[in-house]
Amino acid sequence: MPPPDALGQVLLALTAVVVVGRLLGRVFRAIGQPAVLGEVVGGIVLGPSLLGQIAPAVSQYILPPTVAPFLGVIAQLGVILYMFLTGVELNPRMLRGQVRATVAIAHTSIAVPFILGAVLAVYLHPRFSSSSVPFTNFALFLGIAMSITAFPVLARILSERGMTTTPLGALALTCAAIDDVTAWCLLAFVVGVVQSRVESALLVAALTLAFIGAMFLVVRPAFARLSASVDQGRPVQSAIAISLVSMLLAAMATNTIGVHALFGAFLLGAMIPHESRLARALKQALHDLVTILLLPAFFAYTGMRTRIGLMSGVYEWSICALIILVATVGKFGGGTVAARVSGLGWRQAAGLGVLMNTRGLMELIVLNVGLDLGVISPTLFTMLVVMAVVTTVATTPILQWLSLPDRTQEPGRTSFAPVTPST
Repeated sequence: MPPPDALGQVLLALTAVVVVGRLLGRVFRAIGQPAVLGEVVGGIVLGPSLLGQIAPAVSQYILPPTVAPFLGVIAQLGVILYMFLTGVELNPRMLRGQVRATVAIAHTSIAVPFILGAVLAVYLHPRFSSSSVPFTNFALFLGIAMSITAFPVLARILSERGMTTTPLGALALTCAAIDDVTAWCLLAFVVGVVQSRVESALLVAALTLAFIGAMFLVVRPAFARLSASVDQGRPVQSAIAISLVSMLLAAMATNTIGVHALFGAFLLGAMIPHESRLARALKQALHDLVTILLLPAFFAYTGMRTRIGLMSGVYEWSICALIILVATVGKFGGGTVAARVSGLGWRQAAGLGVLMNTRGLMELIVLNVGLDLGVISPTLFTMLVVMAVVTTVATTPILQWLSLPDRTQEPGRTSFAPVTPST
């Protein structure tokens, strides 16, 4: 019998998902995978897909359906804070002064999977959607789902492999940062289209552009002054409070506009000077709380909505495999070809392509937005979650294989020797 009150249910669910996620994170790290994958899988393990099949009574006790609304609120708050921190950690220097090849690689790795996703939507829409969902909305969203690169997970993989400061690692981080900004702007547009009637879509777009303009023209200079005052001795706690209130207001503004609260939080974070004392204080104050306690609520919430049992036959699993194939061909293939055309060798180009194919947590955030909006069905949601996990799990072993010393080169030299793409 589940705990008698809502608070008890939430506390039990959070405790279980944090413990299981940390344990699985250690297992995943031991086999060369980022620990966040263990946390993602932990939410799925505790949900109806695994524990619900093996021991349904235990699953119902830990994650009863009645806890979903409360977990959902905590999950949304956790993801909003996470996107805020992602914006704070975004280094604007990576987006300025880049050679044309870098921009071309980044945008190709978005455009190709987006187009392939929209093409795949022609087949999937009548089978995994409903007549109430316009094809345009479905195709736009599926294109976005195929285009995501998980910048934070990619950065963690590069850091764990000691590749952050290598030319290939720096190039991958730059391309992923451009991808992130572009993809979130596209998502904001798609959400605006989905939530608006055709006649009001232009109003949503205009308000979004006005919001972005206000952030750069008003908010960014204000935070530059606030950061400077902190460097000169202003109490950092008051600056943190101002930052968090501003984040909440920005999230409320974009939510009211109709482009989702995540976008406002992310953009507000990007307005804070990346290397300032305020940015460091925000990361120190929030990072562990968000990643250890609040994000597991999101993983549990996602796990409750992921039902592997919905893919009960060969046909459903075949469609899931097709989705994985299209996502990989688009992201890995597009990034690899663009990198090769830009002057990288085949192995380095393939290494960049597989890094851009990393999806992870960012993909789950997008998928939950799509499910909440009713654009994708629970079955397609599950397929796309599997795709996100598979493409992320594949990154490290493929990268390891590509990083093996090339026996045609000098001893000790690897295939990821320093390179610079041509302009």
